[in-house]
Amino acid sequence: MITKLFAFQREAVRDLRKKANMAHDNYSRYQFPQVISFQAPTGAGKTIMLSSLIEDIYFGNEDFPEQPDAIFVWLSDSPALNEQSRLKIKNKANRIRPWQLVTVSDNDGFDMREFEDGHVYFLNTQKLSRAGNLIRHSEMRQYTIWETVENTAKRKPEKLYFIIDEAHRGMKGREAGRATSIMQKFIKGSSSDNLSPVPVIIGMSATAERFNALIGSTDSTLHKVKVEPSDVKDSGLLKDRIIINYPQNPSRNDAMSVLQAACDEWREKCRHWESYTAGQNIEGINPVFLIQVQAGSGEKPSATNLDDVIAKIEERLGSRLKENEIVHTFGGFGALTLNGLKVNHVEPEKISDDMRIRVVLFKENLSTGWDCPRAETMMSFRRAEDSTYIAQLLGRMIRTPLQMHVFGDDSLNEVRLFLPYFDRDTVQGVIDGLSGEEGGEIPSCVEGEEIESPQYVTWTVNTVHTPQNVTLPGQILLPIDETPAETPASSLTQGNLPLLLNEPSRFVHNDPEIYPVTDVQIEIAGLDIDRRKITRFINEKAYLNFTVRNRRVNSYLKSLADLANLLTIEGIYSAANEEIRREVTDMIREYSESLRESGQYDSLARQVTEFRLSSKVFDALGGDVSGFRTGDLISLSETDTDRQLREADAKMCGCGFPYYYSRRFMTSENREECKTDCILFSKDESCIDRLMRYAEDKFCALNDNYRVYITSKSDRCNSQYNEIIRDSDIIGRKNFRLPEEYRERLQEDGRVYTNHLLADKNGNARISLNSWEEGLIDEESGRSDFVCWLRNPPRQDWALCIPYRTAGGVKPFYPDFLIVRSDSRLGYVIDILEPHSQGFADNLPKAKGLAQYIAEEHRIKRVQMIRKFRDASGREKFRRLDVAKTAVREAVLNAVNNNDIDRIFDSMSEVTG
Repeated sequence: MITKLFAFQREAVRDLRKKANMAHDNYSRYQFPQVISFQAPTGAGKTIMLSSLIEDIYFGNEDFPEQPDAIFVWLSDSPALNEQSRLKIKNKANRIRPWQLVTVSDNDGFDMREFEDGHVYFLNTQKLSRAGNLIRHSEMRQYTIWETVENTAKRKPEKLYFIIDEAHRGMKGREAGRATSIMQKFIKGSSSDNLSPVPVIIGMSATAERFNALIGSTDSTLHKVKVEPSDVKDSGLLKDRIIINYPQNPSRNDAMSVLQAACDEWREKCRHWESYTAGQNIEGINPVFLIQVQAGSGEKPSATNLDDVIAKIEERLGSRLKENEIVHTFGGFGALTLNGLKVNHVEPEKISDDMRIRVVLFKENLSTGWDCPRAETMMSFRRAEDSTYIAQLLGRMIRTPLQMHVFGDDSLNEVRLFLPYFDRDTVQGVIDGLSGEEGGEIPSCVEGEEIESPQYVTWTVNTVHTPQNVTLPGQILLPIDETPAETPASSLTQGNLPLLLNEPSRFVHNDPEIYPVTDVQIEIAGLDIDRRKITRFINEKAYLNFTVRNRRVNSYLKSLADLANLLTIEGIYSAANEEIRREVTDMIREYSESLRESGQYDSLARQVTEFRLSSKVFDALGGDVSGFRTGDLISLSETDTDRQLREADAKMCGCGFPYYYSRRFMTSENREECKTDCILFSKDESCIDRLMRYAEDKFCALNDNYRVYITSKSDRCNSQYNEIIRDSDIIGRKNFRLPEEYRERLQEDGRVYTNHLLADKNGNARISLNSWEEGLIDEESGRSDFVCWLRNPPRQDWALCIPYRTAGGVKPFYPDFLIVRSDSRLGYVIDILEPHSQGFADNLPKAKGLAQYIAEEHRIKRVQMIRKFRDASGREKFRRLDVAKTAVREAVLNAVNNNDIDRIFDSMSEVTG
């Protein structure tokens, strides 16, 4: 595959291969039809995974041999979807030749007794309807398509893989029912067409319910392969959020005003992408703005005033659109002239790759099988009764353009939809559609947002930075005794002062008749925080962070090869690739030399290069004639040796080590011996075990030595590194790296903090904490060396994650707060604070997780687990257990139950408050 699969995709392909092998084996034994249900949420890349499976079956892997004569039939419900699938295989599965991909058409004379070995045939239900030519005999057609399938299934059942792409969500009513009934013929058989159930079927769908409905009542044995939505979300393949914007009162709304808001959002998204891609030195994205218009009648393409739409877009852009920057997909219409501009027609599948296209006008033909990762913003002039279709469409927009989470600018991890004719209830219908059957369990967060009341706010490190002693000309702060009676003087702390300054109607007066214009020196905490500098300091330190998975994905050898390749390409350790290739090929060489020295090489080599052809002789009555058995030694062909060499490479995780071995040691005299050396090495399980142990040690060593240098590289490099680490083991070590911008849900009931590391452009962050957490942050803020703090968001890709062990396995733990303090020697130091109730059952495991973390990451200053209690006078205080202290850490690591932790808190914690 040209496209590198994500971990969940590789795992699904492996599972599919196992189930397909099991299905063929079951059919050959019991003659029961077999169905594999492949369920993956919308956006998971089902076509890519099936393409990889086809390539994997043709060329083999470490567990299964190659099957170059396999036959695939790919059934979908439309020619457009067929073509998109064919192109995807052609462009992504680079080992499959274009001539192997055949589209079955009813007007090209397709007439075959059975399908030809080694080909992938694309077939759609529309060609199998009653009006189709493929299902009837004619002068041009000796065999119907039903006969072709039946003959192939009867004569070559072990070779045939029948794929049903159950993706006809764009169809409605009778049309969808017709497609389903045709697909069911292959699953259940059809006596009227003399068609038996196909032996092995792979059906892919977004939800189990959809495919179960397609299968219906059948005697087929069902195998299941499921991709979890959480795995897709963790991959970064999909945008984090889908935000549906709607007016507070649709009946009083002007759709053009909403279009203006959508244009502004799209224009801002273009600006953000331009800035991000320039900073990362990668090719621009050129986001697409989708505009769904109303249906038309007669020669009128749409009931929506398209001239006004284009005029509004150009007004908000401040410039005229050019030809091919805006296109339409209306069926039955060619080029249109709209607002004096030529607007060309384009096929939906060509939109994504045509980088000239910026705006797309469409009606209803962008859902089934279509996707465009560049589509970032959408506006729909459709009414609320079209909510199901809009839910389908949004599922096509959620793939990320760079196939990764954008780290530096969180606004680029969302897609926005504007619906001027929807209200809160109908928007909820769209959300339910996306979350349920129609959306196929889309893993992204889907939320509605009134245009008048935004729910997300951008936090950034690029806030207005003002020196600690600031002069605010023309503004004066009211003395404490002049504040309103309902505002207690105790609330005017340094942390709250900037909020009060932003409320001139209550506290700040600019009227020169009441207060003369003067320059007043005011000391304000929060405005002196250089957030950019602090973030750069933290990221350059590359503090230890972890990923925690519920299972391993890669072998260490594959992870080692990927890590070495990344270190080499990025120039972090240029000799990494050559080093591991040299060390692995040395292992193969040492093994082959040891066989030669022991005299075993020749006999083992003959097992690789020769086989014995045995015969039996029978008399006229079928009896065995003893003594007449013959056996001839037959030399294997070079083709078979090469097949064994490919299997050897697959057993060594497909990293190409046999190739590098031949390149290093091959001469004109020992060409075949080099192949044999690698084959023998791969067949010896003790050699493979030793290779895997080496790979684990080498991977850990390279990661420990060079992890710190990754953080200064591009986002793509960091994303690739994090994926390698995440897939290498259940617990993976990576870097803690803060974003420069982050989209946070607005917490309207929260308190405004001016000393939070990530804040809005004015330095304010509204955060909702409980009273315990508030008291802890207030206490920390009162320290003389305090600079700022950060709420560590659970499950965010960049958040600090610490593994801890329970009886149920390893789990991720996200400590609540990071504290930044000034230090005269280092500039800054970082603390980890975790307020944790004594009553929680996970006290000991999490305390040990913190202790083990600080044992490895010595640069963190304080690592405290904190409890709240009341002293004898009834005053609330904190017990702070600092596991960064050696004696405390040792005590925690030796504790065996929560009672031990309680005693350690009583004897070794610091009491504050």
